[in-house]
Amino acid sequence: MNRTILYLSILSILALAYCKPKPQITFESIVTEEFRPSYHFTPESGWMNDPNGLIYLDGEYHLFYQYYPDSTVWGPMHWGHAVSTDLLKWEPLPIALYPDSLGYIFSGSAVFDAENSSGLGTNENPPMVAVFTYHNAEEAETSSDTFQHQAIAFSLDKGRTWEKYEGNPVLPNPGIRDFRDPKVSQITNPDGSNSWIMTLAVLDQINFYSSPDLKNWRLMGEFGKNIGAHGGVWECPDLLPFKTPSGETKWVLLVSINPGGPQNGSATQYFIGDFVNGKFTPDDTMIRWLDYGPDNYAGVTWSNLPTEQNRTLFIGWMSNWLYANVVPTKAWRSAMTVPRELSLFDVDGTLLLKSAPADELEKLRSEEYGVSQEISELPSEAIEITANVNSDSFSVTLSNELGENLVISKENGLVSIDRRNAGKSDFHRDFAAIHSAPMSWEAKDIRIYLDASSIELFVNDGELVMTSILFPSSPWKNIAVSKNISSLKIFNLKK
Repeated sequence: MNRTILYLSILSILALAYCKPKPQITFESIVTEEFRPSYHFTPESGWMNDPNGLIYLDGEYHLFYQYYPDSTVWGPMHWGHAVSTDLLKWEPLPIALYPDSLGYIFSGSAVFDAENSSGLGTNENPPMVAVFTYHNAEEAETSSDTFQHQAIAFSLDKGRTWEKYEGNPVLPNPGIRDFRDPKVSQITNPDGSNSWIMTLAVLDQINFYSSPDLKNWRLMGEFGKNIGAHGGVWECPDLLPFKTPSGETKWVLLVSINPGGPQNGSATQYFIGDFVNGKFTPDDTMIRWLDYGPDNYAGVTWSNLPTEQNRTLFIGWMSNWLYANVVPTKAWRSAMTVPRELSLFDVDGTLLLKSAPADELEKLRSEEYGVSQEISELPSEAIEITANVNSDSFSVTLSNELGENLVISKENGLVSIDRRNAGKSDFHRDFAAIHSAPMSWEAKDIRIYLDASSIELFVNDGELVMTSILFPSSPWKNIAVSKNISSLKIFNLKK
């Protein structure tokens, strides 16, 4: 075969390959109830808000949560309960904690008391201990400032049944109106002994308490006066040690605030610094947000993760107090975010907190579609989108046949999610909005998790995150991206 014929043959093969029809994507709805997410946790019915008592024990991730089973609006708080072995499929369990004569069961945490320091179990069967806030609703309507106290309950059967401690409250209110949301962890002292540390929201600051036994608590330090965002009440704190990229130990303090977030309403700020002898000292006084979207609030981390996991695992409530009670769902209200792994990273000498999708989420992937820059169809309501960004700006537009659209973009140093034309919004005047976040460094890749009523955007695998709920009148069926996006992939997500 001469060179001319060979050359023409190669061109013919390339032409056939180029002209080969692309795999067709056919939309197939997997939603059985309007706006009900496919792979995000929701209660079967009733109202849900803050995640509580996150703990891992004997192969199970426990998710407790603020729950009102008798309505889809906020009411007398219980602790709902679900467990999972993989962070993907959640098994609903009976309500763990009910309100009683001391009050509603507000937010808190759970620990595994392996040494039975509390004496609530035995050395052979140590207890799981829940630490929570009692909220006396009747007293809250009076001039009293002492209607919130800290209490404990314990379980000896891996969280299936609970008994409240007869000596409650273990930390009475000293006369502070907002005194709640205890997050307890264990630290090792210089002498090798262990102590329990409680991080507690107090008005618009944080108090740190210490205890040898989860029953007797001593105030160690305070943090937050004139530091951070103070547009509302501080809530749901969490104190966590991390390794920096250089191997140094730093502590991160998460603090949710409502109102006063960057998009109005609810949000979670964080501080990076040192924690020594009950004193938290921040590296600086900059205000930083864990998630710049409007709908990730009150998130906390799992306790008692196996050492070999070597990660900090987080989940948040996917809503905002501005409109949480009036969103257009019927039998249930609110979902949790996808689980996320927190870590520290460095931008030009400044430490920031990264929030990446948990590795387990990749197990949701079923069909994979590689698509071009032209408009392409979507396979279902539940998808993951990944792509590379070839310049410091990009845009992704999701749309449906009704003319509604959702636009994700970066331009002029701002990452934005525009939900002004993304479906139902008349339930609250502030819902239809464009939300933006500053990002001075380069965007190299994006990862988007889309479900029936939410979008979670991760830039550079979580260096910047935005979470937004939305209620399209018809599912998103098409995607269009800017020319500076490459390697675009769509994954259908199925449990």
